[in-house]
Amino acid sequence: MEKAVLETIRPHVAAHRDAIISFLRDIVAIPSYDGNIRDVAARVERELRALGFADIHYAPYGDIVARIGGERARYSERVLLYDSHLDTVGVGDERECKHGAFSGAIENGVMYGRGTVDEKGSTPPMIYGLKIAHDLGLLDGFTAYYFGSIEEWCEGLSAQVFAEEERVRPDFVVIGEPTNLRVVRGHKGRVEFRVTARGRSAHGASHWLGDNALYKMADLLRAIPELDARLPNDPFLGRGSIVATHIETRAGSLNVVPDRCSIVLDRRLTRGETAQQALEQVRALLPSQDFEIEILRYAQPSYNGYVREHEQVFPVWTFEESHPFVRAAVEASRALDMDTTTGKWNFSTNGAYWAGAAGIPSVGFGPGEEDVVHTVDEHIRVDDVVRATEWYALLPKILSTNYANLH
Repeated sequence: MEKAVLETIRPHVAAHRDAIISFLRDIVAIPSYDGNIRDVAARVERELRALGFADIHYAPYGDIVARIGGERARYSERVLLYDSHLDTVGVGDERECKHGAFSGAIENGVMYGRGTVDEKGSTPPMIYGLKIAHDLGLLDGFTAYYFGSIEEWCEGLSAQVFAEEERVRPDFVVIGEPTNLRVVRGHKGRVEFRVTARGRSAHGASHWLGDNALYKMADLLRAIPELDARLPNDPFLGRGSIVATHIETRAGSLNVVPDRCSIVLDRRLTRGETAQQALEQVRALLPSQDFEIEILRYAQPSYNGYVREHEQVFPVWTFEESHPFVRAAVEASRALDMDTTTGKWNFSTNGAYWAGAAGIPSVGFGPGEEDVVHTVDEHIRVDDVVRATEWYALLPKILSTNYANLH
């Protein structure tokens, strides 16, 4: 990479440093849990308009979308999309937060607040990175999108709705989940099962007249850790896993023997495994015909009322280090003196759709550490947020210069 390009990008990023940090504080201060990004998306929209993005609109599921570049043609030859989700998990007991869940307080160069890492921390650098790339002519040959998505409750669903209903298929996708400024090239898949045991109700005082569905579930619950221990291991992605995450019973009151007991199983799929194979593994553990198993379906409406049912299956995906897009991403890191080792996420992301289902070349890159996700006093180093802006600005130039024929 020509030294002159870096020497041009860095002062532009430095000039926007205060704006980037202020923007992040603003969006961290706006609660956006339970998939409701209405207010935070409105703040992002104002920033996009101020920076001159085009075609700013809300996708059918409620994500905010904006385009930059591609002025010579409505859609230029290649499409690059930066995806950061604007929704967060809930807070829990806010009294446990040292600085307040939505404070955006900065102490010793670290910003605190829900969403700083997962994943609002990538939104300002993505947006400013694309703006700087555009202003410096580094987006030539690209139409670039910022996609402020909804992800926490059903990863990939809003991306799928956007791609299918707006007929936009990116050539390359960058997912802004936290990577500690390192290129990520895959993660395990996921599937959610519900197993239900049927019994017979009776009064608790005469419980022997019933068939306690809760007791019937005990054998299966003991068998789940044994299945977990023998699941396959992949050298890159790691071991598949299964764990019971929820249990509920159906009974008329607290003194009635339950006639139904259901558990939810979180099954992580490593490379080579499928949801159907995982389903049959659990089915083989069911003690009797009184049990049934199903893959869960997500049917909750988005905050704007849009509904798309989605089977809770999220494909595994990986790209090899030799893949041209991965190589381009690593080259951007090398040019900026960042860590050039590639990695994986332990959790699932919108990559389940972009790469896993749609097969679009995708990488992850974002500020923040994965271990901080969903924790009390979630936090991010503000210097890393600013440094990420340089990477997001540089990547299109790397693609354009070295991989002009990549599709």
